[in-house]
Parts: sequence; C-alpha cells; structure tokens
Amino acid sequence: MIQIKGVTKKYGNFKALDDINLSLEEGTVFGFVGANGAGKSTMFLILATLLQPTSGELFINGISVRKNPTEIRKMIGYMPDFFGVYDQLKAEEYLDFYAASYGISDSERQKIIPQLLELVNLTHKRYEYVDLLSRGMKQRLCLARSLIHDPKVLILDEPASGLDPRARVEMRDILKSLKKMGKTILISSHILPELAEMCDEIGVIDNGKIIAHGSVSEIQTQLRGEKVITVNMMKAIEQQTIHFFEENPFIMNIEKLEMNNGISFSFKGTDDDQVDLLKNAMANDIPILSFTEHVTNLEDVFMEITKGASEDEA
Repeated sequence: MIQIKGVTKKYGNFKALDDINLSLEEGTVFGFVGANGAGKSTMFLILATLLQPTSGELFINGISVRKNPTEIRKMIGYMPDFFGVYDQLKAEEYLDFYAASYGISDSERQKIIPQLLELVNLTHKRYEYVDLLSRGMKQRLCLARSLIHDPKVLILDEPASGLDPRARVEMRDILKSLKKMGKTILISSHILPELAEMCDEIGVIDNGKIIAHGSVSEIQTQLRGEKVITVNMMKAIEQQTIHFFEENPFIMNIEKLEMNNGISFSFKGTDDDQVDLLKNAMANDIPILSFTEHVTNLEDVFMEITKGASEDEA
C-alpha cells in the first residue's frame, strides 16, 4: 500500500529527513514517534503532496506521490498538527463546504455528513458554530473533514496533541473504529505510550532517521536486549539455588531481594529460553512461588533509543 524509498529532505546543509525507507501493508496502523523537530511532520507533508523531497520516491497503492499528486490527494485524508477552521460556520456547514470542494453531490453530502458526525461523536454539535467547540471537538471535526471523501489512507499529524485525558480516550476510540474499517493509518506523536495501544507497527524517528521499527515489544527487545525477571521462592534462598541461576548463559546481574525469598536478574534469552529456564528450575526442585517478567516503561525505552542515536551521531 505505502512504499517510501530513500526519501531525503534537505534545507541547505541540514537534513530534515535522511534516507527514509519504509513499506506498509494495506490496513496497517503505523505510528511515527519522535521528539519535536525529529522529522515527523516533514515526512507527513511529503506524503500529503504538500512538500517535495530532495531525493527518493514514495508510492501509495502503486502511484507515485511525486509524479501524480492529484491522484494521491483523492486517496488520502490529511490532518495537520495545526489545523484551520472557519469560525463563522456551523459544524455541519463546515463539513458540507469541504465535501462540495471534493465534488461530492448534494444528495451524497446529506448522507455522508450525518454519518461522519456520528463517527466522531459530534452529532449533538452539528448546529454549533465551530468557534464555540472545545479543542477536542475541533480536532474530531477536522478528523471528520479528512474522511469526507472516504480515503484509503489517513495521515494524522499529532491528532491527540493538546487534548485533555478524556478527549485523548475519545480520539483513540475513534481511531480504533477507523482501523476496523480497514483504513491504512499513519499517526505521529512525541509520546510513545500514546501510540502503543492503537498501532500495529511503530517507527522511532530521530534527527531525520528511522532508528527503530517494529511492534512495541519488538522495539523493546531489539533496543533493550534483555528482560528483568523476578523470582520469588516458598522459602529462603539457598546457595545452590543461586548457583543454578548463575549457570544459565542468558542470566546476569543476579540480585537478592530484601525479603531474602526472592531474586531478580537480567535475562537476554528468547521467550522459548525463558520457558526452558522455568521448566529446568521446577525439574531441579526449586520451590518457585512466582516468576514475573517486568514490563519496560515505554518512556524509558524512548529516552534510551534517542540517547543511543545521539551518541552515535557524536
């Protein structure tokens, strides 16, 4: 569905994007995460045909973004990070204006607009003036605007930016509904946990480069390279128990817990290696009460990724 091949964007000697390569299947929800200024918006502007890359090619459904911008605009819905609204229009009129701009007939507009307002939970605000809507409502209205021509691809730049917790949940639920409809969705954010629940894949971008790509769990594994596991016993730990864990080639940094009935350690093996470890421990009559893998804090992962990339640049 989407192919990005060697896309670079330069401003003088500065590279806003540096050799971006990415391939996404139809129906994928992909999240670009990175700090402000990392290159997320630049990438989205190029995909939305609003900015030309210095080099590289992009294709949506086999059509070149650079060579056929008019065709591409029929296929995408773009929601920028800073959106504009016409304050003197009511919500319904606002959508009607954009639908007419896409050449949608009056009879079709009368069907589509109520459906879109229902999708973004704004049916009760259809006759409200846009300038009287809250920020969250305005963003949902702009999302409805990007859907007015039923695009195959949605490009959403920071759709949850500046929203309160309740509005974030509402936006997330709407995006989940769009995912079920089979839309291919690209979302950007500078907050990794914000994307974790709704995305099939995530790309971490820093200084114009994609430095990690995969599911959240894959990114954690490839960058952290280890898991932290806590094992609690039914009785005080004996030296032979410590020796059992020390002999495992995937275990390091063993620490006794304060209660003296447990240990924690770093584990660099696979999930299968972890299963084998537990099986062998039980076979050796080690009285395990609990065996817990700790979930890595996503913010810590993001900080570690970008720190590593910065050190490589230096």
